[in-house]
Formats: sequence, structure tokens, C-alpha cells
Amino acid sequence: MMSRADKEALLCQRGMMVWFTGLSGSGKSTIAMGVERELHSRGILCRILDGDNIRAGINSNLGFSPEDRKENIRRIAEIGKLFVQTGIVTLACFVSPTNDVRRLARTIIGGEDFREVYVSTPLEECERRDVKGLYARARKGEIKEFTGISAPFEVPENPALEIDTSRLSLKESVRRVVDMVMDNFEF
Repeated sequence: MMSRADKEALLCQRGMMVWFTGLSGSGKSTIAMGVERELHSRGILCRILDGDNIRAGINSNLGFSPEDRKENIRRIAEIGKLFVQTGIVTLACFVSPTNDVRRLARTIIGGEDFREVYVSTPLEECERRDVKGLYARARKGEIKEFTGISAPFEVPENPALEIDTSRLSLKESVRRVVDMVMDNFEF
């Protein structure tokens, strides 16, 4: 098989994982889409992994129990590792609510390739933005094990970057992530 170095040389870029974590509605996917557009405009190949494209397919058999959440993250990290080792900048957008599951992802992917971004938007703002009504349903008890309401979210221990989208514009949030990627993008 061709090596990672061969693939990165072909693409003229270095693979890396940007792992967005935060509550539902915090802005993880929105920021990632902006980052993807900006990096694409710079000629950098990216791939977004998020709940919509993972839970609907490869992880459709998983629920939201602590065990299933851990398995969800394990599978995502294994998939992400394949992208990273192919030289692709991979943007993963998952609540990933505990430090343990984020450590698991970092271990699988490799610490030198892993950059954690904590989207620290306050719960009140996430609830205000909730277009799907998930928070309201969780508060009524209709959704069990909902992170931030009936299931815990642990603040990341040492994120590479923290972004509060209630205080920063989308443009500024995207710029901060792109700057971080470019600072770690030496090929």
C-alpha cells in the first residue's frame, strides 16, 4: 500500500483531525461548514463528519446510552483516522460529552494529528437556537439521556481552541479555526 507520506505529497497537504465538541446547537457544524468552505477556497481537501452523515449510516444501529455513545465516538475516530492518514483535513462535529470519549478519539487518531475545538456556547443560547425542539422535548422527559439536560457534558480539559458563538460571529469563529489549522498545517 502507498504510505501516508505518499498521499500527503500527492495532495500537497497534511492530514489532521479538528474535533469540534459542545452542546447540541452550540454551532459545531455551522463553524465546520464555514471552515470547510474557507479551506476549500485555499485548495485544501476537507471532509466533515457529523451526526447527520454518520448516525444515518454506519452508526444507525446505535442509541444514546453511555455505551452506545462511546461506540459511536470509537467508530467515528476509526473512520476519521483513515481520512487523516490519507492526508485529508477532517472536521468532526460531535457532542462527544465526556473527556473519556474525547481521549479515546485522540488516542485512536493520534495526538499529533488531533486538535480539539470546544464550542462553549452557553446552554441557554443553545436552547434558544433549538430549531428541532430537542431541548424542549428533553425538558418534558420525552428524550432520555439528552446531553446538557438529563445527561452530563464535561468541559474539555485542554482544548486547542475554545469558541463561544454567543460572543463571536460566525466569520470570527471560522477565522480562528482556519488560523489554527494553518498554524499546524506544515507539509
